[in-house]
Amino acid sequence: MEPSTNCGDVTMNCSISDVGHGDETNYFNSPLLLQPSYARSKSLLCDELRSFRISLRWCALDHSSCKGKFISYFMFVFLTVFVPLISSLSVSLQVPSSALTTDTTGFNLLVQFPESGLAFLGFLTLCCFFRRYGLRQLLFLDALQQDTTFVRRGYTRELDKAFRHLAFILLPSFFVEVAHKIIFFSTVKISLPYVSSGFPLNSIAFVLVLWSWVYRTGVFLLVCVLFRLTCELQILRLQGLHKMFDGCGSDAGDIFQEHVRIRKQLSVTSHRYRFFIIASLVVITVSQFVALLMVLASKSDKNFFNSGDLLVCSAVQLSGFFLCLLGAARITHRAQGMASVATRWHMNMTCATAGVEQGKVVLHNRDADVALDPHSSQSKFNESDTDDSSDIFISISTQHPTSNYQARQALVSYLQHNNRGITLFGYALDRGLLHTLFAFEFSLVMWILSKVVVLS
Repeated sequence: MEPSTNCGDVTMNCSISDVGHGDETNYFNSPLLLQPSYARSKSLLCDELRSFRISLRWCALDHSSCKGKFISYFMFVFLTVFVPLISSLSVSLQVPSSALTTDTTGFNLLVQFPESGLAFLGFLTLCCFFRRYGLRQLLFLDALQQDTTFVRRGYTRELDKAFRHLAFILLPSFFVEVAHKIIFFSTVKISLPYVSSGFPLNSIAFVLVLWSWVYRTGVFLLVCVLFRLTCELQILRLQGLHKMFDGCGSDAGDIFQEHVRIRKQLSVTSHRYRFFIIASLVVITVSQFVALLMVLASKSDKNFFNSGDLLVCSAVQLSGFFLCLLGAARITHRAQGMASVATRWHMNMTCATAGVEQGKVVLHNRDADVALDPHSSQSKFNESDTDDSSDIFISISTQHPTSNYQARQALVSYLQHNNRGITLFGYALDRGLLHTLFAFEFSLVMWILSKVVVLS
């Protein structure tokens, strides 16, 4: 991650970037990604990444200096390894039921391992990202100068609301976790060598355990949010590419170059996050099915005290992973639909070329074939009722010269063979792969249920 500047440098850089703007009010009201200072500033604290940088500091994930790295590694070891280990070994229940004691201890250990494992994956991923790319390059902000105003404004909005998705998952889970920990630490007794047990020790343990949970959960969800934000940028670019097919003014070569640029960034995104996605899938699958096996095999009653933490852990894991899968599936669906859009664009352009020679333009809709005079003032197009981008009608205008037929045909063939979005080692993360994962997970559930029924 780029080294941060001090307050004096920030003020100086911000003031320098304001020189040359006549209307200062309009300048500050315009989105930061559209301001001229964006092209020159690489590490301003007053830029659009300020919320990210502040969040990274509060999460002890600032790697912009040696001091920040030391604090980050220390807090990771302390909150991910030391606190869960000590809290698990020092807890003793003040209840007579041995079965309840065994179930609570087992469920607690089952929660600690996947939470620390996912936090380790998230921390390792973030460390690699900050060391190799930096925050701006990680979010493809340096390449936004080549995009249209539509894409830059849309990405600015996505940056502003990026942490809402993290808050929607973290805050409800946090309140449930607080309620569970209050009940838990009011029932258990913390025993440490050379330290007297009592209310102060339980209160300190309560704060440390809750702090550890927030840190581990936040690190995992932060990587999920970064991945989804990257997917949203590519979705905006695909929407901009779709607009290039509207009408016949776009050249096939320009569309090809734009798609090659998007395809390259999709490939880079897939390579960056594929280890995190696959490793998270393995950790979540193992933890969920071990938890299912333990819950079904346990003979005691299940309640909020002994299994509430397990419920919160499972909800956070699945929510974060589904956030990644949803972003990847959406962008892959968009990328696969480009071939259909290009095919209809090629068909309409070809029909327009033939229609101009005969004095009319032939438009093909999915509901009816309409023959219209290009000079008629009563020509209207019916809008489709679906939200799918592949069903959007493409209008034809005879005001622009048409592209070469061979170039359009080559573009269609290229898009048909390069229509994959996010990939995992060559496999497109689309609906087909999601169906395969669901079938695999469902088979494991049925296998565990059969084992439990046989053992019972």
